Amino acid sequence: MKRIKSIHSIPKSYFFYSQLFCPYIGYSLARPITVALFTSKATGYPGSPGAFPFAMAFVSPISVICLLWYGSILEKHGPRGALERTTIACAFSLLGASGAIEVAQRSNAVLWKTSIPVVKLISGPLFVFRESYVQLLTSQYWSFMSSVLTPNESAKWFAPIAGLTSISSVLGGTAVSYLSERLKLSGTLACTSIALLVSLLASGKAYSIAEKNGFSPKPREKKKIKVNKKQQKSDQHNGEDHEGVRGLVVTARKLFARVPVLKALFVEILASQSLATLLNVCFVASVAKTIPDDTLRAGWVGNFYALINVFSMTLQFAVLPFLMQYIEPKDLWRFTPLISLGFTTFQAFQKNPTLYAISASLLVMKVSEYSARRLLDEMVYVPLDFESRFLGKEIIGVFGYRFGKSVISLSLSAMTSIFGQFDLQTMSVLSDLAAVGWVRAAWNLSSLVPTRKEAQESYDKNSSKNGKNR
Repeated sequence: MKRIKSIHSIPKSYFFYSQLFCPYIGYSLARPITVALFTSKATGYPGSPGAFPFAMAFVSPISVICLLWYGSILEKHGPRGALERTTIACAFSLLGASGAIEVAQRSNAVLWKTSIPVVKLISGPLFVFRESYVQLLTSQYWSFMSSVLTPNESAKWFAPIAGLTSISSVLGGTAVSYLSERLKLSGTLACTSIALLVSLLASGKAYSIAEKNGFSPKPREKKKIKVNKKQQKSDQHNGEDHEGVRGLVVTARKLFARVPVLKALFVEILASQSLATLLNVCFVASVAKTIPDDTLRAGWVGNFYALINVFSMTLQFAVLPFLMQYIEPKDLWRFTPLISLGFTTFQAFQKNPTLYAISASLLVMKVSEYSARRLLDEMVYVPLDFESRFLGKEIIGVFGYRFGKSVISLSLSAMTSIFGQFDLQTMSVLSDLAAVGWVRAAWNLSSLVPTRKEAQESYDKNSSKNGKNR
């Protein structure tokens, strides 16, 4: 069967409608639930101003552990096996946390010889895990698409595919209030794990279609080269072994040196996530202060993110596919962060920013991240090789996104310890400075992003080298 016929069958497969649909529904349920638990008087840390930055500081280490685990599974079992195993592990981790929260709340259990509720010891790690697991899984779904679509096809399909994820996020976000009133917060969290398990059926169908038609993503076979023990020890001493954090750093450094656009993308993600973290800190502090009731707060946060996805969906279906026919990706890279800069500047000039002013800045940032940035980000990987799409993408997606958040969170925790708690206006000024950094990083990245014609030529060159299995 010819490849182009197989590619055209992909939009009709379960992959586009379920493999991404279910995980995004689950995450849209998990996000407001974990925020509500973390900021609740009964289950979280509302009286500790530094709790949120402190928790975010742990996201990066957990993400590194997830990344090392993923790399090991990818090497042993390939992309399909890695997706199946990581999905199952994340689903049962969330299900276990849900059960533990329910038991702890019913029994009013406290830590041995203290008055600390056990549920508080669950809500903190759960919040960190929720921040870490989503990128680990979604990067694998998008890596698959980057492998089976050409640059021209990706420009056509990525925006509406992302639109489907926005639809699922809207459904999940708006369902939070309904489900939490009937199943409580712990029961609603369990629905996330169910959604992930359902996605396994869709991912299995997608990979089966790809394998049947000969375009399943596979790495190039490495030639076995005999080396003596002395040379092997020398290679390991110089970082040629790929074990642990050191091996990950070596791998990333070599990959970034070979593919400069990935290094620029990594820096851009660090900058954008620094802004996202600062706005999130403002948002969490403001929403906890403004809406004290746990269930109402969970519903409000769910509806807020649903609204974000409504705007994202509109752009993904009605605007971006049309726009990408007339402008180059590099031009959109330059324009996107400028909108956020305008909103954060307005927020920074407010003496006491309201929840709505802060929410507007976060909404604009998230809409651009979910629509334009998601499209542009994925288009970068399409013409690249297997290592860039599956290992490089995970390094950037899992570690890059979370490292930016952790660095800012650690910095905020340190500055809070030295100077005291920052007010919302100060945090807003810091957010505006982060927006300026994002603009600069995006501009530098845009100079390395190829035109659509150049991307197609690069894709054709890689395909001729590696054959059908990219």
